[in-house]
Amino acid sequence: MKKIIITLSLTLLGLTGAFAQRFAYVDSEYILKHVPEYASSQKQLGALSEQWQREVDSRFQEIDRLYKAYQADQVLMTADMRKRREAEIVDKEKAAKDFQRSKFGPDGELAQRSGLLVKPIQERVSKAIQAMAEGENLDMVFDKNSEVIMLYTNPRYNKSDAVITRLGLKPGTFAK
Repeated sequence: MKKIIITLSLTLLGLTGAFAQRFAYVDSEYILKHVPEYASSQKQLGALSEQWQREVDSRFQEIDRLYKAYQADQVLMTADMRKRREAEIVDKEKAAKDFQRSKFGPDGELAQRSGLLVKPIQERVSKAIQAMAEGENLDMVFDKNSEVIMLYTNPRYNKSDAVITRLGLKPGTFAK
């Protein structure tokens, strides 16, 4: 009887070991910092964003100037003149908001440019992660920077440097 229990126990332990899944995680932010094209694309996007933001700010400053002038002159205006000035201010404000939305909205030019510049880099990193996972027989790879909450991570399961190496880059040095 004892032999049967020991045999069953060893069999069950062996089966649970066979079904054990291998996990790892990567730090996508750390990986992307090593990709020179990513840093370059972020600089381009930052410059565009600053340029467009200055233009948006300029438009709203002009609207503010027009509104203050309207308030100062309002007492001296006829009803018709007030309506025209109000319409002008409202039209300029609408145009400024439309411009802002066209540049910074979810489907705006900045989002589109970001997709064009960053998406190929992200796909390349994704393929490197997949190749690393297949090469190391991993069942799952998590991203430390995603929505998955990782309360503890053992550094031995961090495969970020392996992904950087698969990308043909040198781990440990950031592209500035």
